[in-house]
Amino acid sequence: MNKDVQANPGYAAGQMSKAFATALTHESEEARERAEKRLERWRRVLSGMADGSLSIGSRTPVKGLPAWVTPEVVRGGFATGTAAASGPPLPHEEDAARRAGIAGDRRSLFLHYLTDAGLEELYALLDGGEYDVALPEEGALLTVAWLLRAGDRAGALEVLNAIGPFADRLRFSPRPGVPLGDASLVHRQTVGQVRERIEAKPMNKAVAVMNEALVVWNPFADELLEHWLETVEDGQVLAVMPHGWGERGAELLARYRRLARNHTLCGKHRNPKENLAILRSSLESLFAGKGVSGLLQHAVDSMVAKRGLPGSPEHAALRRRQAADGARPAHHTVAQIVLARLADARQDSGVPSIDPFVAPVTEGESRRTGVAAGAELPQWLRDTVKSALRAPVPTLIERGIVPSAEVLAELTPQLVAATTASSYPDPALRRLMAAQYTAFRNRRSLLLLNLESQVRMEELPWVRAVQRYRHADGTGEREAHAVLVQLGELALQGFPGTVLPNPLLSELGALAKRAGLRVPFVEELAADIFMGTFSTKYLRAAQIAADVLEGTLYERYYGIDYAAVRAMQGGRQTSDAFAALCRTRAGDPGGRSWVAANGKVIEQAQILTTHNLAVLVHPVGVSPSPGWDDLARRAFGVACRLVRQVHGNPRPLGTVKDAAYAWRQAVFFLALCGLKEQVSAIAWMQDELDRQPPHTTARLEPVLAGLRHVLTGGRLDDGTAPAARRLTGWATGGHWLLKTG
Repeated sequence: MNKDVQANPGYAAGQMSKAFATALTHESEEARERAEKRLERWRRVLSGMADGSLSIGSRTPVKGLPAWVTPEVVRGGFATGTAAASGPPLPHEEDAARRAGIAGDRRSLFLHYLTDAGLEELYALLDGGEYDVALPEEGALLTVAWLLRAGDRAGALEVLNAIGPFADRLRFSPRPGVPLGDASLVHRQTVGQVRERIEAKPMNKAVAVMNEALVVWNPFADELLEHWLETVEDGQVLAVMPHGWGERGAELLARYRRLARNHTLCGKHRNPKENLAILRSSLESLFAGKGVSGLLQHAVDSMVAKRGLPGSPEHAALRRRQAADGARPAHHTVAQIVLARLADARQDSGVPSIDPFVAPVTEGESRRTGVAAGAELPQWLRDTVKSALRAPVPTLIERGIVPSAEVLAELTPQLVAATTASSYPDPALRRLMAAQYTAFRNRRSLLLLNLESQVRMEELPWVRAVQRYRHADGTGEREAHAVLVQLGELALQGFPGTVLPNPLLSELGALAKRAGLRVPFVEELAADIFMGTFSTKYLRAAQIAADVLEGTLYERYYGIDYAAVRAMQGGRQTSDAFAALCRTRAGDPGGRSWVAANGKVIEQAQILTTHNLAVLVHPVGVSPSPGWDDLARRAFGVACRLVRQVHGNPRPLGTVKDAAYAWRQAVFFLALCGLKEQVSAIAWMQDELDRQPPHTTARLEPVLAGLRHVLTGGRLDDGTAPAARRLTGWATGGHWLLKTG
């Protein structure tokens, strides 16, 4: 293994260039300001890489900062050289300093919290739970206070010795907050985040223009048309002049001027090519003694031909529909009603029910805004508010609030935090460790090279200091295992055609460790930074897969010798034998893309390990209630949907890769079924495939044929089934799936 691999500064330079271009050219001032901040962060990255103060790729990338300090991290896992908990004092720190009557610098506040008065403040926060820990460092002084109250002066001094040298730079005190309550309930977004999303949505001017046209200018055009129709005889405009016609025309023009002053969004009444403008300007010209436009006759005739005579049943029905459409409240106005409803809710959490916030407009709201009482909220507003629902995870999946495994991964820390902290018998410490866990999981991952590992929560000095206060009666382990099984089943049942994303694997790994299980969850590796080898946990995961799958349909379909895998040996950190097997199975990489060549090797590791599916079966013990055959059918449905998207796609390779993932999961689920279930499921897949568009059927027919061939005892590598294919996602010489259909 090459120990001298370095991060490429060219990536940082490219990101800096993009931020620079956006900061100069973007039409939105807000976007330009965000780009300027990104530009400054990337400038610090490049500067630090150049002067040696940054070691990108290391778990301690910032010179002078220990691993436990949370670094500021930008896209790609690059540290900027700044600690996330640094910077000028925040408002709540300034308020605390004013209350204590001390200087506003961070070291003075740190020392204040070690006085009797400061410790009393921290004790009150510990007991009341009215605090928030956004960064792990913000829980350090609370932990010191807990240790001192528990009589553990040595533990407190150990923490202070570690964090004391950084007291002038880093924020170690908590933020104000409110206790969350039932930890088994989670939410996708807080009320405050939902309000920000609603406020950020710009008013749709095009809709407002259309509504003004429907409500104001179309009815006025009808009045003008009716006025001109009074002069028609034998189809000719101005053939007769009824009594009082001129006076009524003057009144129409005076009203037009009032309407034009008050309704300025729609400009169709000023467009000389529009019928409305022709009718109006002809009337003005006639009164000025200049005659009428030559287009007047055509305008009148075309308006009657298109919509009928004003007052006719067809014309009246059309105008009623348009008036109803135009009278609907503008989304921006209704959004203000929802924002007012949300203003009284707790902003840093979700809500137990969204019904009060998405109910029809009330009488009081109608009087204040002019929106009709009883009006329903538009769907986009209902969907936006729905993301703040605080409920059990299965409920959120069922209601579509959690639409993917990636979103599930975002919510998991809220559940895992409470479970991880459950082994602390003291309620105050349990609450603190749950908050600490959530904050730690919000740390952005670093770009790591040379098989270095991310910092673990136990490496934080204040977390390490309280480890001895966890009880050892097995309750925490059992709770962790129950949540681990629940999350595994939710992920498979909710998203059977999707690989488990790395953030979710991190949470599952934390639960497994808490449950006392050695589960080698393996991350999805990036092909562009792949080092050519695998850590030993990939071999362990493949050997667990051998225990689950040896002799099954999965082993035969992918041509695996799991007995040989089980006999492999791994080194202390890496397994050369496993890496060699993956390269051999990937075949001659060929082509010109080293990224694709890496991808083929990584995919073979995923096939051999089943990319975490086997370890969920054993040792975790998941058993989805719908049954493995149901998951196989649904995973195949995902594969069909993805292959449909390949057709006509100018950049199809990512979709092909995802389709191969979904197919692999379908094969895995089938491998756990009995023969009768396998035959039935494959027959269902054929029926499903026959219902697909021809280009999708043509692409997947060889794949399904290959599965049937293996099911009946055949092999895909002996040439006995030339029409059958083994579907994998990566290719270096052009993927066969793209040449089919």
